[in-house]
Amino acid sequence: MLIYLMPGGCRPLFFLLAVVLPLVSPHTRNHREQQKHSEKERPKLLLVSFDGFRWDYIYRVPTPNFRSIMDEGVKVEFVENVYITKTYPNHYSMVTGLYAETHGIVANEMYDPALNLSFSMETDSVYDSRWWEQAVPLWVTIQKDGGRSGAAMWPGSDVLIHGMFPSRYLLYNASVSFETRVRRIIEWFSAPEGEAVDFGILYWEEPDESGHNLGPQSPLMDAIIAGIDEKLGFLMNELKKAGLYEKVNLIVTSDHGMEQLSPEKIIELDQYVDRDLYTWVDKSPVVGILPKEGKLDEVYGKLSDANPNMAVYRKDDIPEHFHYQHNIRIMPILLEAKEGWTIMQNLTGLSMLGNHGYNNTLRNMQPVFVARGPAFRQNYVKTSMRSVDLYPLMCHILGIRPLPNNGSLLNVQDLLSLEPTTSTPTSTHTTVPPKVGRFSYAPVVGSFIGVVMVIGFLVVYVITVTLKQRPALKLRSWEMSQPLLQEDLHL
Repeated sequence: MLIYLMPGGCRPLFFLLAVVLPLVSPHTRNHREQQKHSEKERPKLLLVSFDGFRWDYIYRVPTPNFRSIMDEGVKVEFVENVYITKTYPNHYSMVTGLYAETHGIVANEMYDPALNLSFSMETDSVYDSRWWEQAVPLWVTIQKDGGRSGAAMWPGSDVLIHGMFPSRYLLYNASVSFETRVRRIIEWFSAPEGEAVDFGILYWEEPDESGHNLGPQSPLMDAIIAGIDEKLGFLMNELKKAGLYEKVNLIVTSDHGMEQLSPEKIIELDQYVDRDLYTWVDKSPVVGILPKEGKLDEVYGKLSDANPNMAVYRKDDIPEHFHYQHNIRIMPILLEAKEGWTIMQNLTGLSMLGNHGYNNTLRNMQPVFVARGPAFRQNYVKTSMRSVDLYPLMCHILGIRPLPNNGSLLNVQDLLSLEPTTSTPTSTHTTVPPKVGRFSYAPVVGSFIGVVMVIGFLVVYVITVTLKQRPALKLRSWEMSQPLLQEDLHL
């Protein structure tokens, strides 16, 4: 056929283009279509935290909506959260996969000697970005990957972190009802393509507040727990009404549990050490002590054997399994009350009947964990996981590459309906294998090969024609041949 086309000038070139370009251009077009399809089909995930919802509350009273999620999805019986078992450290660990010593939110009340500033969840200090930027929360990561996030009052989500807020978010306001928060989240997930969020986080203050005021053993907590289940039912119904229930992966968990307190279990520091020798940094049951300059040994000596119900650690001696040493915001001396005990300077101001913050291996400090959706298995119960494993799990579901973290996808991959295509090494604070990005060099390589083939054929063809027509070319001037070549090649 090539010989047949040769008399027609440059027709062989057009023939080659007709053969080669369909092999190259559709590849590029298909890649772009696949990229658009991938962006359009990004999985959806909603993470919900009911603050202070202890692992066993679902067995205490009828909880049909929690049970429904367990039947349709998965449940983890034992979740080891991070030390200390307080609200801010654990909520930031969930969205970073890091222990508190690494992400820097080491307590609800902190002092940073480098900044010479104090942090309290009760003040506007929470909006100072410098406290948060030792880590990158998931909503920032997914937005840098081209996705969108929505946050309904999750701790830290209304703070500018690494130059970003969530795509949609609510400023924290405890007076805003759970139902209002849910409706806003549903609006964000239901927005038109290109505006809808891919990752949502929703926070609710109960049953933590009631657990503090009533104590977890109070019969009055039964109604509070039942009310949380009803709120979960409201969320599920709103997802169904919006046509999202089978599309959105739903994870329901908490930051910590709750322990009963007793007025007979009080440790008064004023009995053991003069308060002029130190600064009290955080609240019971884990208290950070900042000795005045030159007073470290004296303060430690007075407290180390003061009370059998209180462990006293120098910072360097804090047990490694707590992962609570390597941060400037962890004080030189740490006091830890035994379960159910309270550390105070004196008896003034005791009002709580329940508290948390104790050793994270204690059962009553553990949170609930249930999940359902297209990414999860059905009617599956897992024995245990760590809360830092939640982050790589969520990244896998969302199809984004996790940042270095203390979790492991391998530890929780059995929760998934399909085996993960990549996995996080089990070693601590490791970088996961890179996930293939959205951009591929395949179409570029294909196009380059096609162009090289065309140029190569053109060179061969010109040489062949030149050799065959050498006598004729001698009679033609350059001025005559140049327009002919331009017309034939459509230059």
